[in-house]
Amino acid sequence: MLRTVDSEIYSLIRKEEKRECDTINLIASENYASRAVLAAVGSVLTDKYAEGYPARRYYGGCHLVDDVEFTACRRAEKLFGVEHANVQPHSGSQANMAVYLAVLQPGDTILGMDLSAGGHLTHGARVNFSGKFFRAFYYGVNRETEMLDFAHIAELAHRYKPKLIICGASAYPRRIPFEKFAEIAADVHAFVCADIAHIAGLVAAGFHPSPVKHAHFITGTTHKTLRGTRGGFILTRRQYADDIDRAVFPGIQGGPLLHVIAGKAVTFNEALKPSFKRYQQQVIKNALVLSSELQSRGYRLVTGGTDNHLVLVDLRSRGITGLEAQDVLEKVGIITNRNAIPHDPLPPAIASGIRLGTPAVTTRGMKEKEIVKILDFIEEAIASRNSQGQLAAIRRRVREFARQFPIRPGGTCEA
Repeated sequence: MLRTVDSEIYSLIRKEEKRECDTINLIASENYASRAVLAAVGSVLTDKYAEGYPARRYYGGCHLVDDVEFTACRRAEKLFGVEHANVQPHSGSQANMAVYLAVLQPGDTILGMDLSAGGHLTHGARVNFSGKFFRAFYYGVNRETEMLDFAHIAELAHRYKPKLIICGASAYPRRIPFEKFAEIAADVHAFVCADIAHIAGLVAAGFHPSPVKHAHFITGTTHKTLRGTRGGFILTRRQYADDIDRAVFPGIQGGPLLHVIAGKAVTFNEALKPSFKRYQQQVIKNALVLSSELQSRGYRLVTGGTDNHLVLVDLRSRGITGLEAQDVLEKVGIITNRNAIPHDPLPPAIASGIRLGTPAVTTRGMKEKEIVKILDFIEEAIASRNSQGQLAAIRRRVREFARQFPIRPGGTCEA
């Protein structure tokens, strides 16, 4: 049907399918949704407007989509062991915005992780709403260990008296001890928001400590380690449920995307199955192999390793910037992203590092031996970066390798 109605978009989608098949995706924040998730997101639920919440809509004809949203919330609450879930945020950024608006007034003080140390834009970056609407201060990592420095975080909290402390990261390869943030927040009478967008799947499967007992609010996304549709969610205690719900609607959003919420419901259901725990265990195993292999080949890793699904690689000893590495690896079909390292001497648009993650390749069935093979490709590509002929030859081998691992069970990579 799409091919007939809009051949241009059909062609672009087919090309994207081929690109996915023919490349190795090491972006830590990307994954592949299941066919069931894709079916839900592409369903007739996209037709329905449903401003409000189940049983409290501003439109008629919502009894079925009410059940969809109820189901998604119930599954999220069961998966993470919480009292209340809001599944309406369109993204992780909007989930964070809703939390801020629920407990803060413009100009209130927040304390979040510095973007340059591994934090996220919405944790107070000056260019983001969080840094424009609120008085933002930042904590980083210890210069020597490159890990969270809780003595310094406590000092900043006592100095600036934030009303909200945000913990969580986009490029931090170690476990986050949420209880330490909670202790600091209690001392200064602050709320705690744990942003688990990256590690939600690991938390759900029990491979990363949960923030549920320590944070007043938990935000996350369903499309990274949770391996579902793109979207956000908020988890909280019953006492804050009404504040959060009002902040999402009518605070920052109108009609929820019911087709996406259906995809979230399927995502949570998949994450409740035993196979999901096995998947997350392999994600960790692959990341540990990635870490140890990189170090054995002479690469320096930020913090010296990983506890989760990603590694942050310092490329300065190889005489190549993060941007250059990202570009040369994409030429051979290995997709990564440049990333600043703590105390990076280069600007973020260039960066001294690259961030590598294992969720997507693990979804394709790649295990430890395949991770070693991928690193062989990476080393060869970086060493051959000035030879277009050699890069083209590596590209052919990467394509042949990648096609052995279909994106989804039962699929093929013959597009």
